[in-house]
Amino acid sequence: MSHDASSVNPVETAHDNEEHHPISLYLKVWGYLFILSALSYAVDYFEAQGILRWLLIIIFMMLKAGLIVTFFMHMAWERLSLAYAILVPPLILLVLVRIMIYESDYIFWTRAIFLGGEG
Repeated sequence: MSHDASSVNPVETAHDNEEHHPISLYLKVWGYLFILSALSYAVDYFEAQGILRWLLIIIFMMLKAGLIVTFFMHMAWERLSLAYAILVPPLILLVLVRIMIYESDYIFWTRAIFLGGEG
């Protein structure tokens, strides 16, 4: 039985050309996520308080999100334009939030100065 070009199923052809990543890569990433989660829980266990607590929680959260996006959402293997389309908007939002924080400090101190400390 010979196969000519008209009898080839395009779905099977596309499936055969997919790149398969080793399971060990995903197990390593899962291990890193487990370690980062344990560190997040350790922040609560050791009762860190104040800015240190929130800084550590946010750092661990961002690292976990980065690992998930990179490996489980396959961003490490996507085209650069798609990665930019998904990753740049949240980064721009972080910049805008930082600008709003500066603006809120300015407004707070302007009110404190000109309204006599009634905030």
